[in-house]
Amino acid sequence: MEAKQYKSLEQKIDKLISLCDQLNEENRLLKSKEDNWVNERAQLIEKNEQAKLKVEAMITRLKALEQSS
Repeated sequence: MEAKQYKSLEQKIDKLISLCDQLNEENRLLKSKEDNWVNERAQLIEKNEQAKLKVEAMITRLKALEQSS
């Protein structure tokens, strides 16, 4: 191979390494965001369940009050 071909190959390899680094960083950020979304979803599900239980308890109390009247 000529020096010119080696230089071209070296530049292509450098670009590939740079692209891999960029994709790895992007992947890391996306995984971090995914973890945050999963945690937020779990918290929202828990809050929803707590609200549901409170509403059910209020309905039960209202029914009890209605029956005692």
